[in-house]
Amino acid sequence: MKKIEAIIRPHKISEVKDALSAEGIKSITVSEVRGYGRQKGHVESYRGSEYKIEFVPKIRIELVVNDSDVEKAIEAIIKSAKTGEIGDGKIIVTNVDEVIRIRTEESGPAAV
Repeated sequence: MKKIEAIIRPHKISEVKDALSAEGIKSITVSEVRGYGRQKGHVESYRGSEYKIEFVPKIRIELVVNDSDVEKAIEAIIKSAKTGEIGDGKIIVTNVDEVIRIRTEESGPAAV
């Protein structure tokens, strides 16, 4: 099993959710986060004053999938989140040793 964590632009969340759902991936966790990378924030104007936003709002999506679903999940995220500009985000894939569904106490791939 793998954990896929994706940091994406906030306005892309609906497209990403729909793309993952179309691939049969129904369980995701979504968090609002802030950060910066190469983008290094941006400058905005409000009532004539400029101010720098150092930490850009992003969305973090987390999902755990069976090994057989990793590539299709990654492809779905890339296709639906990509704009081709700096700040599109990142995808991080890590190994998962164990998953346990609390309600039924199922473990391993059955719990995903």
